[in-house]
Amino acid sequence: AICTFKEKKMATGDTDIQICSDALLLLGANPISSFTEGTDESNICDRLYQDIKIRTLTMYPWSFSFKKVQLARLITTPTNEYKYEYQLPSDIIGRPNAVYDTDDVGAYPRREYRLLGDKLLTDYEAVYIDYQYNVTEYALPHYFVQLLKYEMAWHLALPITDQADKSEYWRVIAEGTPGENGRGGYMRQAMNIDGAGNPTNAIQDFSLINVRY
Repeated sequence: AICTFKEKKMATGDTDIQICSDALLLLGANPISSFTEGTDESNICDRLYQDIKIRTLTMYPWSFSFKKVQLARLITTPTNEYKYEYQLPSDIIGRPNAVYDTDDVGAYPRREYRLLGDKLLTDYEAVYIDYQYNVTEYALPHYFVQLLKYEMAWHLALPITDQADKSEYWRVIAEGTPGENGRGGYMRQAMNIDGAGNPTNAIQDFSLINVRY
């Protein structure tokens, strides 16, 4: 059957246990039913899964992994440098992708702020951010779940099978050869699927273009 683009983008409903179990099956190992069942497979998956998931999310600006929110201003204030501090979201991965001082359409990102731990310090009286977050497994699209299974197979291969060649095999399946810098293998296919739903933004208004015409 031919899958439509919409079907490819739909969430899978998978869980972290199912993803790890499928990765183990790819290695010829036994699946797990929980991270606490006491087997070597469950213990290794428990230690590695979240780190591999976060790594895979941050490797590319996946369209499904971003949120836009207004930050809550805290009653505490910075000691110096800025007037206000705002609480960053608990599910943020890394730094905010963009920071704004207004929710107006067409607003430009601002740069007059500082990140300090899980706080954002600034003089802006309101703060809105775009940020990448740790998406719950059931909301992950099919192509990313498949990529995550390959990533887990790669990182599980050595501790589970003690075979370096099997680890190398699944690394190439997941991300390609070293010369492709993490943009080969299934990673490339997943990026293409993800990017297909995001049209290229055209420049609508730019002073140099106006002068030329």
